[in-house]
Amino acid sequence: MKRRITTLKELLAKQKKAESSKPSEEFVSTESLEEKCSTLEKMMNHSSDVVLEDLFIGNLHAKLCYLESTTEIKLIMEQIQDPIINIAPGGIEQAILSNSKKELTRLFSSSQLAFSEKWEDVGQKLVAGYAVIIVEQISTFCFVLVKSTPSRSITEPTTQTIIRGPKDGFVEDLPTNLGILRSRIKNPNLCFQDFFIGEDTQTRVTLGFISNIVNDKILKEVTKRVEEIKTYAIFESSNIEEMIADKTFTPFPLVYNSERPDTIASHLVSGKVCIFIDGTPFVLTAPATFQDFFSISEDYYQPFFMATFLRIIRYFSFIIALLLPSLFVAIITYHHEMIPTALIASIISQREGIPFPAVIEAFIMEITFEILREAGIRMPRAVGQTVSIVGGLVIGQAAVEAGVVSSFMVIIVALTAIASFVSPVYNLAISTRLLRFLFLILGGSLGFYGIMLGLIFMIGHINSLRSFGVPYLTPVSPFKLTDQEDVFFRLPYYMMKQRPSYLKTKQPKKQFADNSPTPPKAKDD
Repeated sequence: MKRRITTLKELLAKQKKAESSKPSEEFVSTESLEEKCSTLEKMMNHSSDVVLEDLFIGNLHAKLCYLESTTEIKLIMEQIQDPIINIAPGGIEQAILSNSKKELTRLFSSSQLAFSEKWEDVGQKLVAGYAVIIVEQISTFCFVLVKSTPSRSITEPTTQTIIRGPKDGFVEDLPTNLGILRSRIKNPNLCFQDFFIGEDTQTRVTLGFISNIVNDKILKEVTKRVEEIKTYAIFESSNIEEMIADKTFTPFPLVYNSERPDTIASHLVSGKVCIFIDGTPFVLTAPATFQDFFSISEDYYQPFFMATFLRIIRYFSFIIALLLPSLFVAIITYHHEMIPTALIASIISQREGIPFPAVIEAFIMEITFEILREAGIRMPRAVGQTVSIVGGLVIGQAAVEAGVVSSFMVIIVALTAIASFVSPVYNLAISTRLLRFLFLILGGSLGFYGIMLGLIFMIGHINSLRSFGVPYLTPVSPFKLTDQEDVFFRLPYYMMKQRPSYLKTKQPKKQFADNSPTPPKAKDD
């Protein structure tokens, strides 16, 4: 009896061992390796950059597939081929057939792996920079990350230059940009959320925020708008900007953008949400207010009285760029009494022989300058500045000598153009350029009354705008006294203790008590 029981135990143990050595039905594939490769090539439309190579894991035949346009050969050697070459002899084939995920994870332990049994995942992983390992008799695909990361080096930003402060800027590679931001904000509460937008491009879009500071309602609204984007292609942050901004026909930007890491970091610490888009160095932040477009990061690297002076200059330059041509046209057309007699006599003497009214003359000069500006931007760098500078001088001088425009009008248009360059954010400068033509028409047709009417409508329009629920003119309208420390002027850094109240952050305080040093008291000798 004892002998029989022992034999039964041995039979059960042998049966269990035999069952464990058989391939699991979950991972068994009915397709041959050649059929899978044929399906993969058809799925990739027989693209010329698809590479299929034979691979032997022990005695098990497999295929290695990757796109040579998105992968790095050195990584394929290190992450895939070297571990296979160093396989110790003995039984790995049966282990892979019985539990492929576990054994392949152990084999490629130093790599970033993923597994799937769906063919649609194969195409997505290939274009994302993964190599696909297809093993015979197994339906599970193994993906190994071997992505090449072609990227330009980190250089100084070109659109928002400063004199004092960090000189690095974002690049087109999204992981690099996230690393730059992490190096500035060493806070575990800094979080990132990924989205893949675009049916054709599958562009990676990443939201960044500091979880213990950001207002959850604002974060929820930004996330909702990003998730609801339905489009075929995303190539630049402006595509995202137009799709998430409030649906209002306005020339004013409702989302802030910058390629400066220090600017984005300061917005995050203030409680805003940033949006990274793979393939562009420009990062979006929301919500945005009108005063955000007049402050730059250098304001906080200079003494507070100098920063205040420069900020006032920017506001004044905005008014000049917006209204100076229309005011000049309105004065010399309808309101001669508002300028001194000697000056009006000089202006009228210069306009003798000019065949056009003042408003047409201003339009000619403004459009000519816009053409020169675009030519200087679009032409190669070697000749672009020469065309814009020399072309402006030659055409301006020739137009005055030919009697087409007056020299005073050339001065007005040149001063207006210089003032428009003072704007630290290009989006706001574009808005100013567009509105300037509208005010020019109002000033030329109705004089000061038209300009005032245009200003009333413009201010009313700006006051009606919202950026993710935040009033665009806040903290001026609605007026918030606690936020005036950093609007038209800037207080010393140690006195700015509160985050913007309109963001309603979880942690309103951003600065400790005033601990600025004071001069020591004089001691008697």
